[in-house]
Amino acid sequence: MFKLDFTDKVVLVTGASRGIGKAIATAFCELGAKVYGTATSEKGAQAITEYLCGKGQGLVMNAEDKDSIDALFKQVSELAGSAPDILVNNAGITRDTLFIRMKDSDWASVLQCDLNAHVQLTKLCVSAMMKKRAGRVISITSVVGETGNAGQCNYAAAKAGLVGFSKSLAKEVGSRGITVNCVAPGFVKTDMTAVLDEAQTKAWEQQIPLKRAATPEDIAGAVVYLASDLGAYVTGSTLDVNGGMYCN
Repeated sequence: MFKLDFTDKVVLVTGASRGIGKAIATAFCELGAKVYGTATSEKGAQAITEYLCGKGQGLVMNAEDKDSIDALFKQVSELAGSAPDILVNNAGITRDTLFIRMKDSDWASVLQCDLNAHVQLTKLCVSAMMKKRAGRVISITSVVGETGNAGQCNYAAAKAGLVGFSKSLAKEVGSRGITVNCVAPGFVKTDMTAVLDEAQTKAWEQQIPLKRAATPEDIAGAVVYLASDLGAYVTGSTLDVNGGMYCN
């Protein structure tokens, strides 16, 4: 029988202070894993440590600083006594505006935080996974990376880039027992979408066949599946969790 048991597994979740990342980290924690989550500040890292209740720790990572990414990987490996068995690339930012008005700095920041930082951290983790001949890499992309969205050229490019990167990496490391997949959420109720008024929220929900926004836990469930034995033969795939708003 398959079991959702991650005892003795080391899980690293970036962007775990709230929303989807927090739900993912909490799910792995409840299933027995040793969980490390990242935030952009000491305050955020402390909040992660508190909700993990002694089963993990929050750490600071600056996605725009490669030295910070390198230091995070080393810190997790030292604290856990092992490099991550499961990496969940979730951290991200938005700098939305029409492309013709987009500053070069807005393009560069989103591509670095939402794509390049994940690639840099994945390289560190996969190097260790190859020695173990086992591992899971799961990146949170977005329906926007598949459909595009006006005002989000930078964000869509980063998310689409993660999909292409993951497909290619899956082909390279599959023989070492490592799977590489993406989860693409649609409209999710988080702090980021809470800024929308009731009319805007309803307009989004009317586009969704299931007629509701996703919860962070909906996304966490998909990630847990891909990281578990149930998803052991799934690699190079993007799992759409969008209530049917985009059918791939």
